[in-house]
Amino acid sequence: MTVSNLISASTPPLRPSDTVEYGLGLMMELHVRHVPVVTHDNRLAGLLSEEMLLDADSPSTPIGQLLGAEPVAVSVGTHVFDVTKVMMDHDLSLVPVLDAEGRYKGTIRQHDVFERFARMLATQESGAIVALEVPKRDLSLSQIIYLIEQNDTRVLSLSTEAHDDTMGVTIKLNTRDATRIRHILEHNGYRVVAAFGEEEDAEDLLDRVQEFMRYLEV
Repeated sequence: MTVSNLISASTPPLRPSDTVEYGLGLMMELHVRHVPVVTHDNRLAGLLSEEMLLDADSPSTPIGQLLGAEPVAVSVGTHVFDVTKVMMDHDLSLVPVLDAEGRYKGTIRQHDVFERFARMLATQESGAIVALEVPKRDLSLSQIIYLIEQNDTRVLSLSTEAHDDTMGVTIKLNTRDATRIRHILEHNGYRVVAAFGEEEDAEDLLDRVQEFMRYLEV
C-alpha cells in the first residue's frame, strides 16, 4: 500500500529566494507547520519548519540561507506505514514526496495519513470494539479471528501493539454488542482489557473507557 494516491498539492512549495516574511505568511494562511522548498528545476532543496523561520535574523532573509542538511523525503513507492514512521521520527506535519528521478511531486499530509488509517481500521463503520492483552509467545491472530467468526460475527479490522512481554490486540466487530464475543474470548483464556458496545448504557460505557485508559497508562 504505497502513498502514491495520497500525494497532495494543497501546500505550495516555497522557493529558495522567497523571504522569511513570505514563508511565515504562507504558513499562517495554510495553517501548516512545515513547508517544502523547491528549486525552479523541481528539485527539493529543503523542508522548513515554523520554528526555523521564527528564529531567522530578519524577515527579509531569503529562506535559502536557512537550509541545512539533506531534507527528509519519501518516494512515491513508500508504504504508508513507513511514511508514518518518518513523520513520527521527525515530528513532521507533512513529508515531501519525490519520484524515481528525485523530482518533487507534492507532499503527504499527516491528516491524510490518519484518514487512511481510520479507513483501514473501519472506524467509520458501525460496530463494537474488543481489546485484548496476549503474551507474545501465545499470540495467534488466526485463532482469535477463528473464535470470533465461528460465532456469527465478522472482524472488520484488527490492529496490534507491542508491549514488553505482551501484545495489545484491538478488534473492530460488525456487531453492536461485544458482550457475547467478550465471554467467548475470556472462556478461551484471553484477557479482555476492554470491550465497547454501541448499545451499552452510557454510564457503563464510560466506566469501560476509563478502565481501558488506565490500562494504557500502565
